[in-house]
Amino acid sequence: MGIKDMPADVRPREKLLARGPQALSDVELLALLLRTGMAGKDVFDLSAELLERLGGLAGLLAAQADDLKVIKGLGAAKRAELVAVMELARRAMTERLREREAFASPQAVKQHLQLHLSHKPHEVFAVLFLDSQNRLLAMEELFRGTLSQTSVYPREVVLRALHHHCAAVVLAHNHPSGSVQPSRADEALTQNLKASLALVDVRVLDHIIVGPGQALSMAEQGLL
Repeated sequence: MGIKDMPADVRPREKLLARGPQALSDVELLALLLRTGMAGKDVFDLSAELLERLGGLAGLLAAQADDLKVIKGLGAAKRAELVAVMELARRAMTERLREREAFASPQAVKQHLQLHLSHKPHEVFAVLFLDSQNRLLAMEELFRGTLSQTSVYPREVVLRALHHHCAAVVLAHNHPSGSVQPSRADEALTQNLKASLALVDVRVLDHIIVGPGQALSMAEQGLL
């Protein structure tokens, strides 16, 4: 059954307009965007498969255009629309952190980092550069690959902090394996960067480790 064949009161668009978007399931919201399915697979089945293959909404939001090619039935137009919606979500989150104190809502910082880092297939080390009111100035991905004290260069982090004239930073990296528990190497790296940045009066507020669907704050764990 396609959307047009459904009773009017349960069609996603009519349901959303009558009861609000919160009344729709993830599959219904995605079906509303996709609009049509394909031969042998209606739009709801296509939406459910997309969410399952990508690991839910978090995976969908972190997906790139090439990631969507694995789903049969998603043509170029639909892939482009989904990527556009996901990019708008990322930009909206970034705007929010630029306009208000980032740590007024630590959860927003975690969500922001999950959108950008959680589904990358390789380890990425990123830094959020903050002003004196803890508002976001910029986020940069500085290093890729297996992260350790020898592969993340404090000098480069300090130079970027000086470039942005920041007062504080939030360090972040992802664990593609899924576990967000910090390793001894993560703890050593954090202390090394904290000491280096202190020399130029830049505070390290947190180091957040991101995995698919979750994030851990080292500051909240007392490890900073």
